[in-house]
Amino acid sequence: MKRSSKIIPGVVAGVLVIALAGVLNLTRNEAHRLITAPVETRKLPEETPADYNLPFEEVTVTSPDGIELAGWFVPSRNGAVIMMQHGYKSTRKELLNEAAMMYRHGYGSLLTSVRAHDQSGGEMITFGMHEVDDMAAWYQYLLTRGDVNPQRIGILGNSYGGMLAIQYAAQNENIKAVVANSAFSSLNDTVSTSVEYFTDLPAFPFAPLIVFWAERETGFKTEDIDTTKWIAQISPRPVFLMQGGADVVISADSGQRLYDAAGEPKELWFDPELGHVQFDTERAEEYERRVAEFFDRYLLDQ
Repeated sequence: MKRSSKIIPGVVAGVLVIALAGVLNLTRNEAHRLITAPVETRKLPEETPADYNLPFEEVTVTSPDGIELAGWFVPSRNGAVIMMQHGYKSTRKELLNEAAMMYRHGYGSLLTSVRAHDQSGGEMITFGMHEVDDMAAWYQYLLTRGDVNPQRIGILGNSYGGMLAIQYAAQNENIKAVVANSAFSSLNDTVSTSVEYFTDLPAFPFAPLIVFWAERETGFKTEDIDTTKWIAQISPRPVFLMQGGADVVISADSGQRLYDAAGEPKELWFDPELGHVQFDTERAEEYERRVAEFFDRYLLDQ
């Protein structure tokens, strides 16, 4: 009996060690999957502006660290252009509806992609640590065009792209107006919600471990990715935020957190019934009216 009583705790300890090793390996693999996007795993655009009867050019730029980035330029009829950035692990196709919508109002669009997305180079997603340099390369491209009024450049982003739009506008005072649809307020605010959505794992205990591995692979801390700090730097330029109360991809209070942190002028469109980035599809007419009026007010009427 004494012998078996000694064996049982040893077996339990061995099982726990194996289980812990399994959890650590699982979370490390999930972290790597979330922050990397090899070309062979990516979504690629299935449509182009031509499918929306839009004139356009295929354009490329090179980031400061040598990564080639892919985009589309839709010409402007009023000198104003909206930079448009799609969401996490998505493609330029995501913004074709918005490009067509703004073209009806005379606006041009630069549908951008950043590293590790679409047909652009690079494989690591750093949540703005390097992507803001990609956005800067796209902005510099616009300045080379004679058909773009540099005083009439705005930016619009969905989700992750909304976060990048806010982060880049905070660094570039020449971005005159910002629209962010379902942008997360900070990684720390949204990590539990997003980990559950993208991994199908419960937030506890997996989210902290995934964050641990992601921080070590990318070299940044989650507290460094705080959109509330960046949005506070944009005023007196305007921001228009949208957030759905039924969002399960990011924390549904992200919009209110961003609105509270922003200076004037600012607008928040909160709809308790909508999920993630659903405003342009579920509230299409109101979305077009409100976004076009916002850009008209701050890009054309100044």
